[in-house]
Amino acid sequence: MSRSGEPGGTVLHHIGGQWVRSVSGREHPDHDPWTGRPMAVVASGDADDARRAVEAAHAAFPGWADLLPTDRQMIFLRAAEALARREAEVIGLLAAETGCGAHFAQVQFTFSLSLLRQAAGLAHAPTGQILPSDVPGTRALAVRRPVGVVAAIAPWNAALVLAGRAVVGPLALGNTVVLKPSEESPITGGTLWAELFAEAGLPPGALNVVTHAPGDAGVIAEELVTHPHVRRINFTGSTVTGRRLAELAARHLKRPVLQLSGHNCLLVLADADVRHAVDAAAYGAFVHQGEVCMCARRILVERPIAEEFTERFVAKVSALPVGDPRDPGTVIGPLINRWALSLVGRRVEEAVAMGARILTGGDPRPPCYPATVLTDVPEEAEIAFEETFGPVALLEVVEDRDEAVRRANASRFGLTAGILTGDAYRGLDLARRLEVGIVHVNDQPVNDEPHMPFGGLKDSGWGRFGRGFAAEDFTELQWATLRDTPRTFPF
Repeated sequence: MSRSGEPGGTVLHHIGGQWVRSVSGREHPDHDPWTGRPMAVVASGDADDARRAVEAAHAAFPGWADLLPTDRQMIFLRAAEALARREAEVIGLLAAETGCGAHFAQVQFTFSLSLLRQAAGLAHAPTGQILPSDVPGTRALAVRRPVGVVAAIAPWNAALVLAGRAVVGPLALGNTVVLKPSEESPITGGTLWAELFAEAGLPPGALNVVTHAPGDAGVIAEELVTHPHVRRINFTGSTVTGRRLAELAARHLKRPVLQLSGHNCLLVLADADVRHAVDAAAYGAFVHQGEVCMCARRILVERPIAEEFTERFVAKVSALPVGDPRDPGTVIGPLINRWALSLVGRRVEEAVAMGARILTGGDPRPPCYPATVLTDVPEEAEIAFEETFGPVALLEVVEDRDEAVRRANASRFGLTAGILTGDAYRGLDLARRLEVGIVHVNDQPVNDEPHMPFGGLKDSGWGRFGRGFAAEDFTELQWATLRDTPRTFPF
């Protein structure tokens, strides 16, 4: 745990290689969403702490950027070894801090381990190319250079993965990082990563973590975005918050990388295997109790198989176990907090009041909400067009695949989609017509790998995460020339 020997087990900031308390001295509890009990006491940071972290990252940048590739590579490999040794502990922490069940915790752990091992290879990756020049005697190069300090703002819902993705790529490319984790996951989405890299020998100040109490995210984010030493911002979270950050960054001529909300569709075509489609839809909609940005919020089924699909799907969903995330059999664990539970309940109730029908679920079991399927949801209901982080899927019948594409593209979001069909080539043809950044043919939408170009279109953000692809956003491209003969000038 990130307590650095402190009495009382307080989770501290990690700044300049040291575990430190907040400048203000304030602390707050980190609650277990299943039991409601505090699991840790956390340093409550503010703008002063963020400023210290940025200054530490700025001071560490030259040394980290100039480190030999082999030395940088070994740091990432040692961090992977450190994570591998702590597998059981990390999975337990994900359950205790974010209500994450055993399956999705293992998904996060495996992804993070692969992320570190793949990032080690970036140390020896090419950083530029030779360009032909029409000027005699000139040799031209295009060289990628690290930008400097990167501000990383990560959410709670896949805390380990999304914090890792926010820091590992920028670090591997030679940048230094200040990480602001969510107040809901200061350990698994924050200080745990500082511990791993400190054990691996990352130079002090290369990775800094500033935690904060509920309600204080804005002051830290503003300091990170506006500080002159911060050259890039990467943010994963809601579109509402991402838009505010992008507007602030634009005023300071800083480029953000944004992975925002999704209202994702799963298209089930008439030639799909219905049994497989039911299993895929249940997983895609309800993994991690629907608290994943990639989850299928809307399931669009062609009419010829709609009746059979609906009957089987409702039967499967109604049997999904609800309860303690520490129980390996649990599929639907607690929502992250009471506000999230209330929001899901309110949106379901609103949809029903407007004419929607509940096929299964819809009865809150605090701190959980059971897997719920709605149909006949009016377009003007909030749940029909806003991302709802919870275990609710909307089932819609369409006449044909063209209608399915039209309905999917009507959303202002464009993160990911899935297409289930017996004809893979038809699936690829439909994929090209979908206005999303990611499409999975013959799979549901919840997929990610460290080396893939992850990101969305429209209100789902811009930029791409992913090893290799991140270089376009977290490095600067410099044009350099070299003269091998003196140049003559007209005056």
